[in-house]
Amino acid sequence: MKVTGMLVDVHERSTYPATINFNDGIILSIEKVKEKPTCFILPGLIDAHIHIESSMITPPAFAWTAVKHGTTGVVSDPHEIANVMGIEGVNFMINEARKVPLYFWFGAPSCVPATEMESSGASIDHTEIEKLLSRKEIKYLSEMMNFPGVIYDNVEVWLKLNAAKKNFKPIDGHAPGLTGEALKKYVSAGISTDHECSTLKEAEEKISLGMKILIREGSAARNLEALKNLIKINPQMVMLCSDDLHPEMLMARHINKIVAQLISEGFDKYDVIKCCTVNPVKHYGLEAGLLKAGQSADFILVDDIKKMNVLETWIRGTKVYDRGTVFFNYERAKNINNFNCSAIKTEDIIIPRTSKKMLVIEAFEGELFTKKVISDTGEKRNVESKIKEDILKIVVKDRYNNTPPSVAFIKGFGLKHGAFGSSVAHDSHNIICVGTTDEDIVSAVNEIIRLKGGLAVSSGEKISSLRLSIAGIMSDNSCEEVAADYEALTHKVKSMGGRLKAPFMTLSFMALLVIPELKLSDKGLFDGEKFDFTSLLVD
Repeated sequence: MKVTGMLVDVHERSTYPATINFNDGIILSIEKVKEKPTCFILPGLIDAHIHIESSMITPPAFAWTAVKHGTTGVVSDPHEIANVMGIEGVNFMINEARKVPLYFWFGAPSCVPATEMESSGASIDHTEIEKLLSRKEIKYLSEMMNFPGVIYDNVEVWLKLNAAKKNFKPIDGHAPGLTGEALKKYVSAGISTDHECSTLKEAEEKISLGMKILIREGSAARNLEALKNLIKINPQMVMLCSDDLHPEMLMARHINKIVAQLISEGFDKYDVIKCCTVNPVKHYGLEAGLLKAGQSADFILVDDIKKMNVLETWIRGTKVYDRGTVFFNYERAKNINNFNCSAIKTEDIIIPRTSKKMLVIEAFEGELFTKKVISDTGEKRNVESKIKEDILKIVVKDRYNNTPPSVAFIKGFGLKHGAFGSSVAHDSHNIICVGTTDEDIVSAVNEIIRLKGGLAVSSGEKISSLRLSIAGIMSDNSCEEVAADYEALTHKVKSMGGRLKAPFMTLSFMALLVIPELKLSDKGLFDGEKFDFTSLLVD
């Protein structure tokens, strides 16, 4: 077989008309030709760090959509489903991925549970991590979010790190804001990447210590604008990733549009393309081809490298996508789940006013971190939402046990009426909900409990929802179907006054305790800087 186009040769840093000759999935030769093709040939694009579960669809449904954007492989961390289902969840992802041609390179989830400060559905200790790392399908130790455990010599954490070294597999990092001597110790543990940088200064310090920086541009956290100049300074130390990508964004783009943006802005095309092809392949030891004779025939055809509209996608020498048509199908997954709680009542989330002041979580557009705000508790008997000040009640309910929900207050969502909630709440995926009244909050939470996982919007007697039947975090429907339902719910939240672009995505990170400053666990309000619980009501 052969394909002709303007070959973007990232190895020789030149672009020329060429024909790729391949057979049995392997490139036999690449020959320069005289004709001037109108399309460009690039290596297949690789997302260097993503949680497939955050797209709320299964690996096959993800692949069916991703190949349209020229994605041929993803470095996938099954951390989310592992926190719900343990090893069973990891095996589910691996088995589902085998149904489709896209490369899925999975990691062994290092932090299950993510912390001991929340209720989780499972636990994976160092002995199970070592078994996972010995498997061919597992390419690396997933992000070590427990950076305090690394720094303060937690035995279990170090046993997991040593298991990765023993199996000669790289270790991914997760160290937002870590600097100085603490960062040096973290890196010296063998941790080789970080995708949590939000400033150029932070990234440059980490690079100076040998870390690779994954520039993240996803649905909630977007750091491309802040970090893109790294590609001019240290292109060999940079990769591109999504981390978390909701279904409506996956429908619109993937790594291809990040590439297009950067090249359109004048960044060197060869450096940019290497960041999502050569660099991840070298770092993780991936099997993907990079447009060289003797390698797997993994490549894409695009109309223009400044636009990156994908015409064709080829994986292992098979055309999997051509101008609007995907050439593979898949069977829907059998449901697995871990959801064992009962409905709550309004009295379960009442907070008596015993102090004049309280701590409030402040959330921000496009960011995972939050800030602490001090607010007065009002004059009523119980502490209630203050809609005019955009201080709303937030609830987290343990989905694995019948324990009382935890309650706090949050600023930044802008709701004027109603409530919305989700069982997609990183990392343990308990139920999280924010709203203006106790009645609406309880209605949304109980709808999610009824569905045994999903998203819900409640306003008065009106309830709208999306069921996530697989582990309470994924649907077995197509990306297109889930995106449509998700966008409809997002529109309802915005019609209630919500001002965030991706309210469900932002909400899902308000229980992520490993990102400072203030978050809410099902066990209580959590100070991410002190890495301990704190009181809602203060003197």
